[in-house]
Amino acid sequence: MKILLTGGSGMVGQNILEKSVDFPELTFLSPTSSELNLKDYRQIIAYLKAENPDMIIHCAGKVGGIQANLREPVNFLVDNLDMGRNLVMAAKEVGVARLLNLGSSCMYPRGHKEPLVEELILKGELEPTNEGYALAKVMTARLCEYISCEDSSLQYKTAIPCNLYGRWDKFAPEHSHLISAIINKMYEAVKNGVSEVEIWGDGLAYREFMYAEDLADFIFHCISNFADMPQNLNVGLGTDYTVNEYYQVVAEVMGFKGSFIHNLSKPVGMRRKLVDVSRLREFGWQHKHSLKEGIGKAIAFYKEGRK
Repeated sequence: MKILLTGGSGMVGQNILEKSVDFPELTFLSPTSSELNLKDYRQIIAYLKAENPDMIIHCAGKVGGIQANLREPVNFLVDNLDMGRNLVMAAKEVGVARLLNLGSSCMYPRGHKEPLVEELILKGELEPTNEGYALAKVMTARLCEYISCEDSSLQYKTAIPCNLYGRWDKFAPEHSHLISAIINKMYEAVKNGVSEVEIWGDGLAYREFMYAEDLADFIFHCISNFADMPQNLNVGLGTDYTVNEYYQVVAEVMGFKGSFIHNLSKPVGMRRKLVDVSRLREFGWQHKHSLKEGIGKAIAFYKEGRK
């Protein structure tokens, strides 16, 4: 089976490729952006005709944390919109039978205290701090739905993972998400003997973060059971933690002995964003890493890159 994996150099893509060694019956194509420009529709058509993949897994995208999304909303909307639309429509034109699109839990409306079920997509206002990215993800997911509805021979489905962290994450402050940012901040504090670390906001917002290797494990479960996968499917833990708790766990693993101060002038995003995993459990999959195990592995990867 030949699978085209977009975004193979990103965190999710790298974790999938690392795990692929356990599945020798699968051949992965993972072209770089210079080898396959997802903003060029004609180039995608030519590539798909030449390689004739049995399946596409779409992980590519412009990603970043709150700072990056606030700084570049146009690029987050347009780049992700163009890549998603071009790839899905090219797959349809060429006749690729199966496509797994990776969405994001930011596709859900803001302000929900209860776990987010798949039907809530487009049922309310999006979180402003990453609205552009979310709009592009919603559009690509809907496009997959429409195509599968019009032509049952084309199974184009969307997995909606919660926030991710782990090996191959981006740790630079201008690009990082919460956990990778905490790891970088805490490492520098320990290294430089800093006694106080700043937390944006009051630290009471809840977040759900899954170790990226677990998402890769889900992807391979999905490949083997694609016909049984729902059209849109949340992929998460089913539990969440406060921002303060993430800082505390990273501090424990990193050996930080100082204290925390809260900067209430900084943006914090949604107060809670927990996905409902009822259908995921019915699909026969659940995560393997505990928070402390995952953070320990992420810190080890980060430290290796600092040598």
